[in-house]
Amino acid sequence: MNEIGNDLLHVEMDGILKASNDNIVIADGDGQVLKVSPNCEVIYGESQSYLVGKSVFELEKEDIFVPSVTARVLKERKDVQLMQRTVSHRVVMATGIPIYDDNKNIIRIISFSHDLTEIHKLREDYEQLQVKMQQYQSEIAELKEKDSSNRDVVVKSKKMKRIMHLIKQVAKSDATVLLTGETGVGKNVFAQPLHDNSERKEEQLIEVNCGAVPPNLFESEMFGYEAGSFTGANKKGKAGLIEMADQGTLFLDEIGELPLEIQVKLLQVLQNKKVARIGGNGSIEVDFRLVVATNQNLENKVKKGEFRQDLFYRLNVIPVEIPSLRERKEDIYQLMHHYLSKFNEKYQTNKILNSTTVKALINYDWPGNVRELENLLERLVIISDSLTIYPPDLPFVNEEDHPDEDWSTLEAFESRGLTLLEALEEVEQKWLRRAYQQYKSTYEMAEFLGLSQPTIVRRLN
Repeated sequence: MNEIGNDLLHVEMDGILKASNDNIVIADGDGQVLKVSPNCEVIYGESQSYLVGKSVFELEKEDIFVPSVTARVLKERKDVQLMQRTVSHRVVMATGIPIYDDNKNIIRIISFSHDLTEIHKLREDYEQLQVKMQQYQSEIAELKEKDSSNRDVVVKSKKMKRIMHLIKQVAKSDATVLLTGETGVGKNVFAQPLHDNSERKEEQLIEVNCGAVPPNLFESEMFGYEAGSFTGANKKGKAGLIEMADQGTLFLDEIGELPLEIQVKLLQVLQNKKVARIGGNGSIEVDFRLVVATNQNLENKVKKGEFRQDLFYRLNVIPVEIPSLRERKEDIYQLMHHYLSKFNEKYQTNKILNSTTVKALINYDWPGNVRELENLLERLVIISDSLTIYPPDLPFVNEEDHPDEDWSTLEAFESRGLTLLEALEEVEQKWLRRAYQQYKSTYEMAEFLGLSQPTIVRRLN
């Protein structure tokens, strides 16, 4: 009768394991697997015959149970719930329950695991959608702030709005504009709206980087030359860049690098509205709008004798100083998404920024200004291994300096072996801490977190 009863018990147990939607693993008090449900093979990637008879400690070393909830139960002698990531890349929530004999010895551990892969994927998709929504809202706001001709100019801060208003005011005139500011603030970007909003917009905008042209070639490039003027010259001669800007706009970037001898000739062109080619006998009338830019203090260079005073006064008609990025942090958010979108399209990717990454980018000082931000976003899009870009990907973030930061949520909790309840408690603390630092009252915190004010007070306590 006992034998029949045992057989019936085994049949019933096998029936329960087979019928259950959960993945069930039954182990003895030493951690040896006795029975598993058939669907464990789908989740853990190994057959029933392989798992049965193995030690959970051995299976943990083989990265099949990572981490093993049964091993945790044996160690802590209580119910345990934790998250697992399997070799088949599934996310599983496992619960282990100990069964004791009359002497309080653990004789069985029954673990149930739920496959949360789809839920985890939905959560990731939702987070990506939220980030994309923020990005789209930012792009819409950006488009409202600028016309179609100024696609690379982000105007969000009050300082930049004032500058763009000034640019549009002076664009209609032919007055010379001197753009100043630190390296990388984007001075060259403002030459385009000056040209596009002027009466000369149908003609060419000629841009010259005065620091990039070799001194021995500068004169011939700027003023042109006649045929046979020097060895290696084009047999037909060549028009200079100043000639090419006739009826249009001439933009001289890094004007502070202009050699003194060229400064004299440029001053003559500005005074006489005529340019003489090298080797030529006559002069050619030119009519152009001049825009110049520099990151140097031209007045100091005048005092040192490195820049002509009379040319400086010719150039300093309408000075426009472009503020550094750290002085207009309101623009950083839109700039980062502008360049993220630009390089995603260029490299045919779909990278997104984690919210903590966005915060780190906004709080950074940006010594290289907009150029540094643009270069960094391009590098991140290229080298980031994951779809989401986390703070450790940033060169100026040291993960060791932020031990409490959680860059990748679930993965971080898993690696630390936290239970679901422990992970939820930690997440709640982080949200409360963020709200406490960001808002002045518990009422504002409640609105931000979507909770009632009494609940906020209770949770803070």
